[in-house]
Amino acid sequence: MDIILGLIVGISLSAACGFRVFVPLLIMSIANMTGHLELAANFAWLGSWPALIALSAATILEIAAYYIPWVDELLDTIATPAAIVAGTVVTASQLGGLPPVLQWSIAAITGGGVSTVVQAGTVAARATSTLATGGLGNFIVASGEDFGAFLIAILAIVMPIFCILAVALICYKLLRITLFRKTQPQPTC
Repeated sequence: MDIILGLIVGISLSAACGFRVFVPLLIMSIANMTGHLELAANFAWLGSWPALIALSAATILEIAAYYIPWVDELLDTIATPAAIVAGTVVTASQLGGLPPVLQWSIAAITGGGVSTVVQAGTVAARATSTLATGGLGNFIVASGEDFGAFLIAILAIVMPIFCILAVALICYKLLRITLFRKTQPQPTC
């Protein structure tokens, strides 16, 4: 049961990585330091003071950068692969009872996959906002992403079952929108 709960927490945290790369890592660090989240042995460094300080600085810089028009679009080119890696790492950090090959395989497929779906949705939302507003409306998208990252990361630790259901719904909606757009016939003039 610990592995299943760890996987649920890891997948939920991975979804938060799709919104913001460093927010879930920061929340994990705080939760570990306060005794609310146990990490796999080889991830104990996440619960250290140096990690907390570094993750706090990285989170502040990441959030601030997304409020600068056009920089946010540029940042997505870096954040997309980083979100996949972060999603994989946060899931692996919750699967400590498994052999390493299985731990990392499951983490890459589930954590990396979920963070990819959410990140792709945020990139699409920002691109749509940029086209519609010339980048001036992107602060609304950025604020929603910040809120989503913090909310999902906290809920993943406090209410993991509720959170995984919410994450499943978010991923379903994002995939449905993406697939519907691609399969919908284009109007002819």
